[in-house]
Amino acid sequence: MADSTEQTPAPAPDAQAPDSRTPDADVIELAGKLFDAARTGDTALLAAYLDAGAPANLSNDRGDTLVMLAAYHGHADTVRVLVERGADPDRVNDRGQSPLAGAVFKGEESVIAALLAGGADPQAGTPSAVETARMFGKDDLVARFEGR
Repeated sequence: MADSTEQTPAPAPDAQAPDSRTPDADVIELAGKLFDAARTGDTALLAAYLDAGAPANLSNDRGDTLVMLAAYHGHADTVRVLVERGADPDRVNDRGQSPLAGAVFKGEESVIAALLAGGADPQAGTPSAVETARMFGKDDLVARFEGR
């Protein structure tokens, strides 16, 4: 008969459960790859990860989403793929900037077209894309945005 005072030994220190408050290094590494892919326009890599379940609205510590990074760096095809897979084209970063306003600031016409085709709102953000276009004297864009 077993002694009722027997106790289960404590797990070895390296066998303890990971601290749930500490981000997993693999997750951080994956997020870094996704942000780099958005910045460099690696559309195929992003599409593969998004199709496998990566969040389309992933954002960094400044609130910049994958769409924001792709838009700001001039990657219209990447923007298209992200929006097609559920990324919000109007999600603003921590400074209130929208991807469309960033594209206007950078003068990225193909990105502007991709964002508008994906449903981006020229009035979203602070300053909005309309306000940014006005600020930089891009009257053709102001007219285009206001004519929507």
